[in-house]
Amino acid sequence: MQLYLTRLISFCYRIYFRLFGITIPSSVTIGKNVFISKGFSAKKGTITVGAGSELLKGSVLKAYGGEINIGKKTYIGEYAVIYGHGNVWIGDNVLIAMQTTIVSSNHDIPSKHTLIRSQGDILLPVHIGNDVWIGAGAKILGNVNIGDGCVVGAGAVVTKDLPPYAIAVGVPAKIIGYRND
Repeated sequence: MQLYLTRLISFCYRIYFRLFGITIPSSVTIGKNVFISKGFSAKKGTITVGAGSELLKGSVLKAYGGEINIGKKTYIGEYAVIYGHGNVWIGDNVLIAMQTTIVSSNHDIPSKHTLIRSQGDILLPVHIGNDVWIGAGAKILGNVNIGDGCVVGAGAVVTKDLPPYAIAVGVPAKIIGYRND
C-alpha cells in the first residue's frame, strides 16, 4: 500500500510541475511537500532531474533564473534546499542527506551607507561530481567544485574545491583523508 501511495504522490506532483514547464521523468520518486520553481522573475531558470532520482519530503529546488541539473539515480534527502541562481550541477549516484543546503550565489558587502538588501546577486556555480556523499546538514557554498567520489561530513561547510575522493569535515570543511582503492 505504501509503495502505491508513493507512486501516486509522485504522479500527481509530476503533473503539477508540468503545468509550470518542469518535466520530471516518471522514474523519479517525488515525496510530499516537494517545492520546485524555475523562478519568479522575468528570467525563468531550468531544472532537470535525471531518471531514477529521488526528491524526498520537503526538499526545495529553486532555480531563480539559473540552472539546476541533477544526474541519474541521485538522492535528495528530506528538507534539502538547492538554490540555482548561479547554476548547480549534480552528478549521477549522488547522496545528499537531509537538511543539506546548496547555494550558488552570494551578495557584495556594501558600505554602511548602502542597504545590503539592495545588492544584486553574485552568481557562483556549484559542481558536484558523480558518486558523492554529502552528510546531513552540510552547507555547500558557491564557486565550489566537489570532485567525483568525495565524502562531505555531516554539518560541514564547504567553501573551497574538493579533489576527487577527498573526505572533508568541519567548519570550514577541511580534507582529513581520501577514499581508499
